[in-house]
Amino acid sequence: MRIIISPAKKMKDDPDSLDWKALPAFLDRTEELKTRLQSMSFGELKRLWKCNDQLAELNVQRLQTMDLRRHLTPAILSYEGIQYQYMAPGVFTTWEFAYIQEHLRILSGFYGLLRPFDGVTPYRLEMQARLATEYGKDVYAFWGDSLAKALFAETDCIINLASKEYSVCISRYLPESMRFVSCIFGEEKEGKVVEKATMCKMARGEMVRYMAEHGVTRPEELQDFVGRQFRFAPEHSDKDRYVFLRDPRLSKR
Repeated sequence: MRIIISPAKKMKDDPDSLDWKALPAFLDRTEELKTRLQSMSFGELKRLWKCNDQLAELNVQRLQTMDLRRHLTPAILSYEGIQYQYMAPGVFTTWEFAYIQEHLRILSGFYGLLRPFDGVTPYRLEMQARLATEYGKDVYAFWGDSLAKALFAETDCIINLASKEYSVCISRYLPESMRFVSCIFGEEKEGKVVEKATMCKMARGEMVRYMAEHGVTRPEELQDFVGRQFRFAPEHSDKDRYVFLRDPRLSKR
């Protein structure tokens, strides 16, 4: 079983807390993207990144000094988004770190497919970015089915905790033999399940922590998950879609 999650836009350098263990598997492809980005002007990069001048200047400076093989941070500690804050890997036990290293994979527009202790450096490139390369018009075309094939070689069961923008680079290539279980976190309104981005990110982080703490190895074990906001809703779920509905009583615990 493997768990897939999205990266975060906000990143940090932290080469001292824990050592990274290996270079990313697709680093040669990442070098291609780095070269392509370094060839672009400030204005082109700002439009690609869809950010303000301050963020563009920060990331242009990162590109100019980027070294993909030295002074690296373990990927799991490098991302600072809401999902990672609620996962709180900084306080994982040695056993929990071993669990996520085996089971967790981070999808990245720049690095492709990351293990938690792969060494990375801060970058900005979303999977849905329209960056034209020799492979096609965007980052999806650049990676094609390569990330999916690498993941399928590891397992026959995937727990999807990634956003649609990232999970689609795996889900569109699913073979019939692959089980792909997507976890949905939302509220019930007029008989429909409505998702809210921030709450989803919090819940995804909490679920990764739950899986690491409990050593989850089968999708069915996720049905026992009760976060500070969510619990499993069997009436809305099926074998490939696990729905967790927000219960306000849980947030008061």
